[in-house]
Amino acid sequence: MKEQDQQMRIPMEPHNLSKVPSSASASIVESCDTTHPSTAPATPTLSRLAPDVDATASAMSRLAPTRRINAQRTRAARSRGFRRRTTKPPKWRIPPILLAMGGLLVMAMLLPVLVVSLRHNPPVSLPGPTEGAIPAPSPLNVLTVGAEEEEPQVSVYLTERGQIETLPLEDYVTGVVAAEMPADFAFESLKAQATAARTYIVQRLLTNDTSGVPVQGADVTDTVSHQAYISKETLEKEWKGQGKATQLATVQRAVLESRNIVMTYKGKPITATFFSTSNGYTENSEDYWQVAIPYLRSVSSPWDIEIAPFYKDTVKLSKEKFLNQMGLSKLAVATLKNKQGEYSLDSLIRILSTTQGNRIKELSIGGVTFSGREVREKLGLRSSQFSWADAGNDIVITTYGNGHGVGMSQWGANGMAQEGYTATQILEHYYTGIEFQQVTKLLAKK
Repeated sequence: MKEQDQQMRIPMEPHNLSKVPSSASASIVESCDTTHPSTAPATPTLSRLAPDVDATASAMSRLAPTRRINAQRTRAARSRGFRRRTTKPPKWRIPPILLAMGGLLVMAMLLPVLVVSLRHNPPVSLPGPTEGAIPAPSPLNVLTVGAEEEEPQVSVYLTERGQIETLPLEDYVTGVVAAEMPADFAFESLKAQATAARTYIVQRLLTNDTSGVPVQGADVTDTVSHQAYISKETLEKEWKGQGKATQLATVQRAVLESRNIVMTYKGKPITATFFSTSNGYTENSEDYWQVAIPYLRSVSSPWDIEIAPFYKDTVKLSKEKFLNQMGLSKLAVATLKNKQGEYSLDSLIRILSTTQGNRIKELSIGGVTFSGREVREKLGLRSSQFSWADAGNDIVITTYGNGHGVGMSQWGANGMAQEGYTATQILEHYYTGIEFQQVTKLLAKK
């Protein structure tokens, strides 16, 4: 670039003022001077200026060709400057195969970083319960999957076989869901059932509770005294052999999508009780077990009334059998017979109080007070909400709902899931003020 700049610099000739006569220069300076008049010299006469003017004109005429040449050279230099060519570097073309190999190499280097990042992301926090209202349906609200850690083991006493089966927690939960809830229930209700079943057994494991187990070495039985359970062997052989492979796959997926998650209250797993069908409401725990548990509160459950097949049931038994099963002797109620020798139900049975869940809390039979639960269990009724009707020597009893009524209604959960509620929302509705935690973290604190 320096050589080119030097070639472009064309020297400019200076004006040849040295050739101008000194007298002419002096005359020009004098004519342009603006000195104060009082000090200015006298004005020269025309005769004296004439020779000098001629000399000056002659000198200027000799300078004109030089100026034209210099101007032409300047324009030429400028013109050549605008048309300078710059040398462009050669273009290098990378073969496509090298580009493809480079992209694959970058992806291979980044893949482990992405995998580690995804596996160590913290679980999505679940929304808290809404007081006094059922949360709106949200198909995106799903239970969070826990960390991949070793599962705790569960030992189940198989009543009919007289054997103990020990298996991983999630396999046990699969057997409970298969036994406790129809596999054709709405999927979100199956996930809710899996979480409730998991919470129930984890609570027993953490507290070393083996109550109701007839042998040592087992955590629970396979009966409704704890949770109904179908053994892994039975599921593999009978369910698949009876064409229930699809139902089993659905149950397993519900367990998988809720795995490692339990319900807690103040940091501890809850007593996750559940039952088949409500009478339109669930029950406060103290109205059935005489123990007030803050998360087992009475809530509405209108779905059962609409879809549950055993919402309403009727049984008929003789009045004599009725009194015998209640433990009342004939002598004690002999005076309750009418003139025709029949028992008068109006004077025999009287309701004393009801619960918040609209079930019978206490009633009097022949002057003896019983709780609604006692009557249900002695007579083998489906529910502690019931009515009766006189039918001669018989009594017809109609029940509403099926089960003790405390905790989650399974048919209510199915109804909620059919309307679009998620497993999280179902559980938050039936268990008041609960939170969700990972099993592995709870067991690590043990």
